Amino acid sequence: MFNPAEPPRNPPQDLAGASLYRKLWTGIGMAAACTAILAASVILPSYGDYRLARLNLDRVERFRLVLDAANRLSAERGPSNTIMGSHGAPAGDVVQRLAQFRAASDAALAAVATPQTRDPEAVAHPTPLPLIEQTGIELKRARMDVDRVAAIPFDQRTTGDVQQAIEGMFAVVDNFQAIVAWNVNELVGSDDAIAASVMTGHMLSDLREYGGRIASQIMAPIATHQPLERKHLIDSSRTRGRLNELWRLIGGQDALFRSDARLAGKREEIERVFFGDGLGMVDALVGEGRVSGQYSMTAEQFTDRFVKTLQPLESLRSEFLNVKIDELMHARDHALSTLILVIAITSAILAILASLVHMVHRSVLSPLLQAREEVIGLAHDVPVKLGDRRYYAGEMRRLFDAIQVLRGKLHERAVLTDKLKEQAETDGLTGLFNRRTLDLIGQSAAKENEQPETACLILLDIDYFKLVNDTYGHQAGDHVLRDVSALLRSMVRSADVIARFGGEEFAILSTGDQLADVVMRARRIRLALQRHEIQLSDGVCLNMTASFGVARGALGSAGWPKLIKAADVALYRAKSEGRNRVRFAADDQAEADDA
Repeated sequence: MFNPAEPPRNPPQDLAGASLYRKLWTGIGMAAACTAILAASVILPSYGDYRLARLNLDRVERFRLVLDAANRLSAERGPSNTIMGSHGAPAGDVVQRLAQFRAASDAALAAVATPQTRDPEAVAHPTPLPLIEQTGIELKRARMDVDRVAAIPFDQRTTGDVQQAIEGMFAVVDNFQAIVAWNVNELVGSDDAIAASVMTGHMLSDLREYGGRIASQIMAPIATHQPLERKHLIDSSRTRGRLNELWRLIGGQDALFRSDARLAGKREEIERVFFGDGLGMVDALVGEGRVSGQYSMTAEQFTDRFVKTLQPLESLRSEFLNVKIDELMHARDHALSTLILVIAITSAILAILASLVHMVHRSVLSPLLQAREEVIGLAHDVPVKLGDRRYYAGEMRRLFDAIQVLRGKLHERAVLTDKLKEQAETDGLTGLFNRRTLDLIGQSAAKENEQPETACLILLDIDYFKLVNDTYGHQAGDHVLRDVSALLRSMVRSADVIARFGGEEFAILSTGDQLADVVMRARRIRLALQRHEIQLSDGVCLNMTASFGVARGALGSAGWPKLIKAADVALYRAKSEGRNRVRFAADDQAEADDA
């Protein structure tokens, strides 16, 4: 299942380093003739830094236009929801507000299509026009749906009509994400120095989008005074998960909120206003919508109140970009000052070049060659012996520190990849394999010219598990699942595969056994579970039972689905015949009942 690690490759021989040393000492005697070249070699890097800082500033300013457009498109849903939830003809101020938001969205899209910049090089790769045009088409279609729904009399307006219009506005933002992703890829690939800021800005934009989306996902039933459907609850729950994950990534960056006085206090404000008041408002309406279509707020009231809780999210994104743009302006000005200073002192530096050759060699050239070796070794995953750094310049020490940090980051990424793989294969609640992993094991094809392996599958379903959740709560249900999984672990062989099949269902896959042996094992597990006492955190003790279905068949892509079906049919028989029993699929042996 796992590929062996690729062995490290040997780095190329360091012939270039020896050649550079020879050229250095040969060139000392030609210092006078090379004065112009040396001057250019000093000035050009400074000019390159200045040019890069200038380009980065314009790139981030253009990226801000893209994020502003995404925010405008998200914000347009607010007045759209209000007008679709209005009773009777919409009020004039509601119509006017919607028109203002639409005009702002159009202006933001136009700014993305034709950005104004101080540096023509910054728009050498503008956002592809077809992407912008497609967003415009989707936006026009979505607005027509909103206007159509708003024109329907309120008593004839259905939840489906409103939901379709809202989904259309979602589609506009989803389509625009292609533009955001294109710009993110361009910026991240242009310069590593701005990659972190770009990714953080992207996450802040997503935080605002999903913050508004979670309200729109329950807006249709509120606007039509209908109970929430299962789809609304699922969509809202998924969006809540995305919001929590985004905020975990953003809110945990202490350095972000300490980097500038303008960002101080933003984290507490967001947690209080949006995650406290805003999501609390959503939770209250979801609770009301689960029971009936009677809500404590109208669509217009909900929109007006909820939009206010989004302000801290918009403020954080805007201020973060302000801070980064100010930093880039400072970097550009600093690079320009450095360039001027380098030009001013180049003549003096060249005049004393001969006396400084040894110092430059010891503090700059040698560290650079060492850094080159370390970077090559890092690329090939080969450790490099470190030299004496006592005479290295401070910048070089920081460079080596950065290389070591990079090496650590690469190691962390490898560890994280292993952890993510483990999370993808196991069930987070019980620690057992999940259904996906079980299917991969069951569907593993036999080698060429070999017959598929035969195995026995036990499917068990905890009886009346829903009653535990309804009576004692979902935490008690989780406790029961963990306790049952621990019992199953203790009763299966080390070679058996045990997995959480879904909900309160578990599966045990056993190879190399006859059906009768596995049926007896299932009966032992059933009796052990029946006698097992599960104690909840509040002292309540429960005795649970389970129904079992056992089948024997071939593994592989063709046999695995049949094996699951056979075991599932047997499980269904066990449940339909009274639960707390074992049933197995018909085989050569006669079937025996077990109560």
